[in-house]
Amino acid sequence: MTRTSVEKSELQILRANAFDLWPEPALTIDAAGSLTGANEAAEGLLGQWLSMLAKGPLRAALPTDSGLTHLIDRSAITLSSVRVRNIEVAFFGQSPFMADAAATPLPDGGTLLTLHLRSATTGVERAADAAGLRSVVGLGQMLAHEVKNPLAGIRGAAQLLKTGASAEDMPLAQLIVDETDRIRRLVDRMEAFADDVPPNRTAVNIHQVLDRVRALAANGVADGLAMKEQYDPSLPPAWGEEDQLIQVFLNLTKNAAEAAHSRGDGRGEISISTAYRHGVKIRGQNGQVGHGAPLEVKVTDNGPGVPKRLKDHLFEPFVTTKSGGAGLGLALVAKLVAGHGGLIDFESEAGRTVFRVLLPAAPV
Repeated sequence: MTRTSVEKSELQILRANAFDLWPEPALTIDAAGSLTGANEAAEGLLGQWLSMLAKGPLRAALPTDSGLTHLIDRSAITLSSVRVRNIEVAFFGQSPFMADAAATPLPDGGTLLTLHLRSATTGVERAADAAGLRSVVGLGQMLAHEVKNPLAGIRGAAQLLKTGASAEDMPLAQLIVDETDRIRRLVDRMEAFADDVPPNRTAVNIHQVLDRVRALAANGVADGLAMKEQYDPSLPPAWGEEDQLIQVFLNLTKNAAEAAHSRGDGRGEISISTAYRHGVKIRGQNGQVGHGAPLEVKVTDNGPGVPKRLKDHLFEPFVTTKSGGAGLGLALVAKLVAGHGGLIDFESEAGRTVFRVLLPAAPV
């Protein structure tokens, strides 16, 4: 077997695993409208219905005016991914449930149909959510295992580059080494994601974190953009884990840079600012006012803004404004900020989007 065929085989296995581990119910339908595949989440949702669905065209199991039928038809006609929110789904006249749905055309002429259940009152959704969480954890652990080997190679190559680098290039080679070390630490934490390990917090100089993020962005995704900063020099240390805070603000800056680049007129701009907000308190899940989070960091861009249809769901997993995005970046950011006892929100309009992160100060 040639190397190319091996690589294709490995890619096919990876895609199959990703489909099986996808946390939402997913079905594949061929060009004739017949069911050809279902992942674990779909099996948990549909149960015995699957065998009935496999006996004929999917539309035969749906009401004549089903939103799913129209969704699949629109995707096939436009040859593009089509999404619809909050539609009623009912198979074989059984009790309906509410879901968000997406239909995506496949290279073989078929369709990938994914569902996100919305009714919080059904046992089915609670079971699907639990299965979804396990699937995300499993996928994270699998990817963590696959990332470590090439990461070691990148670090070794960067070490070799350092030996022959000029004084001007030495900081960039060291930056590669530092970042591979940081990614390795993040991968280690990804493997422990199922345990929901709290951050190992210490007093962190937030401006050193932001300077590191700025350097990474300026030599990468923000190349060619105007970058501004407005720091409050009297800010006390944040109470957090440095690696996680770098990840939070690197993700936000990366998103801001991509939005600013999308202007296409060479006037893209990013700004990062800090401030102290006296008396700011975070309200806990029980409604009680909790600890203070007075340290504010804002990441602002002058891109086109967040689409209105996504504003209420931007921090949910698998929601993205990018055609090839996975939709996990902001969900991870929200999780990390919450783990620090902080808060993230945003405001957006055409030409201006601001993400604001509030963090607790280190105890005195």
